Parts: sequence; C-alpha cells; structure tokens
Amino acid sequence: MRRTIACCLLTLLVSIGWVRAAAPVNEGLPSIELTIAGHKLRAEVAADPKSRMIGLMNRFSLKPDHGMLFVFPEPQPLAFWMRNTYVPLSIAFIDAKGVILNIEDMKPRDESTTPSKGPALHALEMKQGWFRERGIKAGDRVLGLERAGRGR
Repeated sequence: MRRTIACCLLTLLVSIGWVRAAAPVNEGLPSIELTIAGHKLRAEVAADPKSRMIGLMNRFSLKPDHGMLFVFPEPQPLAFWMRNTYVPLSIAFIDAKGVILNIEDMKPRDESTTPSKGPALHALEMKQGWFRERGIKAGDRVLGLERAGRGR
C-alpha cells in the first residue's frame, strides 16, 4: 500500500513538473593531456557511441584548460550540434594525422549543425575562444592524441 501511494505521488509530481528525470551527463570518462602549439589542456575522452552522443550536454561550466575529445573509429565528415549544451564552445575538427582541419564557434542550445571541412578522426570541444586566445588555428598539430586510444 505504501509503495503504491509513493508511486502515485511520484507520478503526480513528475506530471506537474516538480520532479524531473535526471538529464544525462558524461561522468567518469578517462582524461588525457594534449598539447597544441605549446599550450597544454586536459580532455575527457568520449570514444564510444553513448559518450559521444552525450558529449558536454547538461553541463553549466568547464574548468580552465579542460574540454572533451571525441574519438571516432575512422576518419569521416563530422557535424556537431549543441542540443542541451549550455556552455558556449569552440570545436576543432582534427584529421587522422593530428592536424586541425577547422575551428568553429558554437552557440549554447543551438541545434544547427557545425561541420568539419574534411574527414576527421577527432573533434575537440573547448570553452568558446580558447583556441583563438592562444593563437591556435587550422593547420596546427595536436600532440598526445595516441593516448586517447581508438574510437568504437
């Protein structure tokens, strides 16, 4: 009886919006150190479909010099969006040799896609402006990507 009442109460609270289902957040991902043009950063590694899908969604901040590295099984044209992502981000698309193809700024909660300018094996998201503030540009090489392993 108590269990039935508790279930009915929870259902009522969810239906009127007082209790919301927990939004997915990537937690416990491995992280690696990367270097670009002499600048070090720490990146969480999203290397499987589920962690890549969630990405940096439902987060409201990033630590300084921290971001997320998306690792794919093979080079391919990539496109990212910002659904449920609240932090303004810049994304660097990186080819199989570790060279940045292009860097783009993305707006929070924008569902339009931001594409790579060629087949990319990695995408690196950092707080918006991080690359620009350090003079990092297309053609620069990202060191340490081998530590990320292979995408699944």
